[in-house]
Amino acid sequence: MDAVTVKELKSSEEILQGFPVMSQLRPHLDENTYLELVLEAREVDRYRMLALMQGGKVVAITGFKPMTTLYYGRFVWVCDLVTDQSYRSKGYGEKLLTYVHTWAEENGFESVALSSGLQRTDAHRFYMDKLEYDKVSYVFKKSLT
Repeated sequence: MDAVTVKELKSSEEILQGFPVMSQLRPHLDENTYLELVLEAREVDRYRMLALMQGGKVVAITGFKPMTTLYYGRFVWVCDLVTDQSYRSKGYGEKLLTYVHTWAEENGFESVALSSGLQRTDAHRFYMDKLEYDKVSYVFKKSLT
């Protein structure tokens, strides 16, 4: 089995490499909109995208951004995290989140936070039981269009 490595996706070509996996989490996005949003988020929000690579193939991907708020202080918000459906239950999501935790600590951030859809009960168990995240709030959304 090929070794797995973490790679930051920086160029448009690299970001597009992650689309087939990210589209499993964000099926409402087409490839052009995905690229446009990632590039804008990088420029405006310091968004970073990391891929877990195996044999030159993206098998898991995460997007996160460093933030500062009065509630959390200095923290990292995980916006996206998904493992390719063919590679799930191999610890790849944990490897990526552990990488984000390390990055956050090395860069002076106090915590890592994320939200997860209400229907994703398996993901909730993963975050709370395996990675020791605390459930601290509900996230509310109001569409304006």
